[in-house]
Amino acid sequence: MATSDPMLNETLLLLGAAVLAAPVFKKLGLGTVLGYLAAGIVIGPILRLISDPQEGLHVSELGVVFLLFIIGLELKPSRLWQMRGDIFVLGTAQVVISGFVLTGLAWLIGLSSWQGSIIAGFGLALSSTAFALQILADNGEANTAYGRRSFSVLLFQDLAIVPLLALVTLLGAGATETSSFFLDFAVAAAAVGLLVLAGRYLLTPMFQVIARTGAREVMLAAALLVVLGSAIIMQLAGLSMAMGAFLAGVMLAESSYRHELEADIEPFRGLLLAMFFIAVGLSLELGAILDNLLLILLGVPAFMIVKALVLYGLSRLWGSTHEDAASIAALLPQGGEFGFVLFTTAVAAGLLTPATSSLLIASVTLSMALTPLGAALTRRFLVREKREELAEDFDGAGADVLMVGFSRFGQIAAQILLAGGSDVTVIDDSADRIRQASTFGFRIYFGDGTRREVLVAAGIERAKIVAVCTHKAEITDRVVDMIRAEFPDVRLFVRSYDRIHTLSLRAREVEYELRETLESGLLFGRKMLEGL
Repeated sequence: MATSDPMLNETLLLLGAAVLAAPVFKKLGLGTVLGYLAAGIVIGPILRLISDPQEGLHVSELGVVFLLFIIGLELKPSRLWQMRGDIFVLGTAQVVISGFVLTGLAWLIGLSSWQGSIIAGFGLALSSTAFALQILADNGEANTAYGRRSFSVLLFQDLAIVPLLALVTLLGAGATETSSFFLDFAVAAAAVGLLVLAGRYLLTPMFQVIARTGAREVMLAAALLVVLGSAIIMQLAGLSMAMGAFLAGVMLAESSYRHELEADIEPFRGLLLAMFFIAVGLSLELGAILDNLLLILLGVPAFMIVKALVLYGLSRLWGSTHEDAASIAALLPQGGEFGFVLFTTAVAAGLLTPATSSLLIASVTLSMALTPLGAALTRRFLVREKREELAEDFDGAGADVLMVGFSRFGQIAAQILLAGGSDVTVIDDSADRIRQASTFGFRIYFGDGTRREVLVAAGIERAKIVAVCTHKAEITDRVVDMIRAEFPDVRLFVRSYDRIHTLSLRAREVEYELRETLESGLLFGRKMLEGL
């Protein structure tokens, strides 16, 4: 009788664990991340059903790579420039201050030599991009003020792995390797430059050629090629794979194929990221924890509290509210997946012993497991303004004009249309505005205008004109970009925020745009002149 392939058995086991754990923990209100972790711990360290947990961790790290690519697709270079303060000031301060404080603690308890303590301290200063962003996504808080600021800190931490790996080389080899360090830096800079040039001049033409073939599977293959190819290029240059994928995403952020790429990659991202969380649970070394139980019980909460205090203090200094600063502190106190890379590299360089590295990796893994609980407790005890949501019901939707966003501007425009005998379908994501508008006879529906399926349900394919009247420029741009990519023949009339936004909308070739304050400002100035 033939026997089944052990690798196939383990794959089925991992998929089964994910399918069972995610809904159970989601139902309990603990989040899918903690469910995946628990599943990994049960089938790995406890039942020992997986033969090589580390191999699974290496493969599943592609989930982080795909995650960073999708994040890059959402971040245009102009938006990255707007985030530069959070990324380079707040991010730098967090890594440097947390790193030095944790280095001092590692040195005081005799964890390693001063060189090893530096690597341990700065390795623990890095947080988990995968864990934090998944928690934000699960709670629908990725686009909140604290969510965006948390992402900025995480982005700088991902960048910081480059000089930290170089620091391992310097501390391990001494001053004789200085020339090698500068050579590695030059190679890394050249790789980044090559990737930026390729993204700017090669990727969009390549997708244009592939799109003309009409072969859906080729477009999917091209998307995977771009993500994995950019990741491998960065890895060969000594940088992180995730950073390569992120840069590729940023370069494609203004492409008309952005939404299709995101749709193609999303299933791979979700599945592999789930496998990553399970693999972290699989790789938890219960033996190392039991052998150093007292040190870990004291050390893990200590370094998490240190990071949380630093994050809270810096966020408050940088202008965050108490609630946002507390949320950031509760979201990012854990160690990160790049710490695994740093500690392993330090062992090869002779800066850390294998036993110390195992202790640090176990501590990082345990801190990851504690983070969802800490974030959940923070949300429970913080008093935040609750955003009410209604059920999406588009029964009866469909009119000559589809209006996205029912701002003051949109309300006036809609009244003129109704007075002229035209039907208007309005979608908005504010429950209060919907209730108020319904009392005046508007046909208004609850929905997120940045989602394609919502626009289709609201009748965009039948509408003669789509009016985008949201009150935030960045949301307006997302709606316009998505409509331009998915419904290129739609006539777009758009409310503009200011002159710069007007120029941006004209570059997007909308049919008509108007600054909300333009005509009222002209009339106001005229009346003042008359008064003089």
